[in-house]
Amino acid sequence: MSIIQDFDLGSLDTLLRSFTERPQALHLDTQLPLVMQSLQRDHLDLLPLPGQGHTLQRWQTLARVAGCDLALAKLYEGHTDALAILAECGASHRVGPGIWGVWAAEPPDARTRIVERDGERVILEGRKAWCSGALQIDNALVTAWDADEQPQLVAIELSHPSQRIIAEGWQAVGMATTTSVLLEFDRSPAVAIGSPGQYLSRPGFWQGGGGIAACWYGAAEALADYLREHCRKPRPAPHAEAHLGAVDAALCGARATLRECAAWIDEHPGGNAELPVRRARAQVEKAVNQVIEHVGRALGATPYCHNSHFARLSADLPVFLRQSHAERDLAALGRQLAQFPAGAWQL
Repeated sequence: MSIIQDFDLGSLDTLLRSFTERPQALHLDTQLPLVMQSLQRDHLDLLPLPGQGHTLQRWQTLARVAGCDLALAKLYEGHTDALAILAECGASHRVGPGIWGVWAAEPPDARTRIVERDGERVILEGRKAWCSGALQIDNALVTAWDADEQPQLVAIELSHPSQRIIAEGWQAVGMATTTSVLLEFDRSPAVAIGSPGQYLSRPGFWQGGGGIAACWYGAAEALADYLREHCRKPRPAPHAEAHLGAVDAALCGARATLRECAAWIDEHPGGNAELPVRRARAQVEKAVNQVIEHVGRALGATPYCHNSHFARLSADLPVFLRQSHAERDLAALGRQLAQFPAGAWQL
């Protein structure tokens, strides 16, 4: 076979680029809403409210669901968070049937505006980004902005014809089935929940942020269990036990921090939980990354390729973990800690 001397790298690059940039097919898991409906029928969505003495139990349940499936956990955490927010805002009577979500992201290119008010009835214009699960849920709590530039929480029904879902932009492979979409409002009706600014100022805002960390932890715990089972075999792979020891150190630290944070919230139900929750999220994120690395190095390619549960968790968890804002969150934590006196870390 002769070698072509004038090999056309430009044509190769063009062909490869078109293949590389092909859109990811939209993938919906029809079982997700069915499982959520089953959980609702059995009242398994009625978790203890945060700050009422059983915050740890609430987080343990979130962790258990996340260890099963992170796409399910995304819907479940959003739904249970919505129920807690409605209760805190004195609007539990708005719950009704259906699956709820909470969409409060505020990127600069997508803002939802309140253009009319009539008591608690409002009319919305604009856009809302990062609407996770919009193709699978029924109702959502959304942050919108009024003329005074105050974020107002509003409740919407996803079935209203004045709203348009734009799903083509979702290209995730991990967390593919939750499909965070863009939602456009065209004089869409909604109901104001609570008072302007209450969504951010209420104690439950930071308390709910701890629940996300519990989901991260639950998924990492499930991955770690595969390594623990592997090490129970008569002859585990070389260094697997060392990896398991590192995983244990990471998870024990994260678990202790979550338990301490939950206890603080229950002891200060009306307090500002920003500092303990930021600490917990930072600790759990670091531990989860360590678990992902050690479990993967110890077990090799086999579970990624032949175990559906392990493969889904491994693909979904890095995407789910990016609900953390990484160094931005660490910097915010650092600014708070810089004001502490010497000796703040003493045992």
